[in-house]
Amino acid sequence: MNPLIESVRSTFLGFHDPLYLLLLLLVPLIYFWETRRREPSIIYPSLSSVRKIRKTWKTRAYPYRTWLKLFALVFLILGAARFQKGRKTLEVITHGVDIILALDTSGSMKAEDFHLKGKRVTRLESVKHVVSGFVKNRESDRLGMVVFGSMAFTQCPLTLDHGVFLTFLSGLEIGMAGEQTAIGSAIGTAVNRLKNLKSKSKVLILLTDGENTAGEMDPLQAAEIARAFGIKIYAIGVGSKGEVPFLVQTIFGPQYQYVRSDLNEEVLTNIANTTGGKYYRAQNLQELEDIYK
Repeated sequence: MNPLIESVRSTFLGFHDPLYLLLLLLVPLIYFWETRRREPSIIYPSLSSVRKIRKTWKTRAYPYRTWLKLFALVFLILGAARFQKGRKTLEVITHGVDIILALDTSGSMKAEDFHLKGKRVTRLESVKHVVSGFVKNRESDRLGMVVFGSMAFTQCPLTLDHGVFLTFLSGLEIGMAGEQTAIGSAIGTAVNRLKNLKSKSKVLILLTDGENTAGEMDPLQAAEIARAFGIKIYAIGVGSKGEVPFLVQTIFGPQYQYVRSDLNEEVLTNIANTTGGKYYRAQNLQELEDIYK
């Protein structure tokens, strides 16, 4: 497999000469020595004449002289240690796979027919939870993300920086690409990202809960194009069969309404088979986790 090469930028904080920080151990010793010293004294027969002496900034600061000395010492030590903040670039070479995840954010992803930790959650929340676990197990692979609804666009370009990918994943919202489902456009957008890459293995994981209702590209045509560029598509259909609950606002407050949710498994199966991939159906969170494993 051809190696993947990518420059990864990261922010760093630290000290250029951290050994100087050991001098901070002297600070409590100096404080103890300063506070234990006996203060000089002068015997006056009367304090009335002393009170008449005009105070200067030196006399006002005198009671705080110990703390001022200590602060000055601390800043001198920190200056000598040379605190630094900057960005560094590393060239990372791996032998992984290029994977684009195409995620459906259409309105039907609001259905709450999945359960996470005993609570009902939307399909999208379940997908985000499972995909985040999938990402953590793909250390050597470049990952990218396409989001689709009525339209499709690249949410995250292919990258080895999985922290950036997870940041984009956490920001996904239902309806951010429109309410309908443009499966063909999603495949076409992902193919544009993968087609010119030199990597030996190129994969598209397509996840949706509906059928193609938007976009100008036919899904099966898009699959043929993907096959021509050596891209395998693994299709995942999510959602329970039959009527599923949607949380809607009514005059009585939030209420669940049950609506029939359609999923065209035949088209998704044909898309996967065309490219040498596979189709999976996930009707609950456990099945979805097993598929990504």
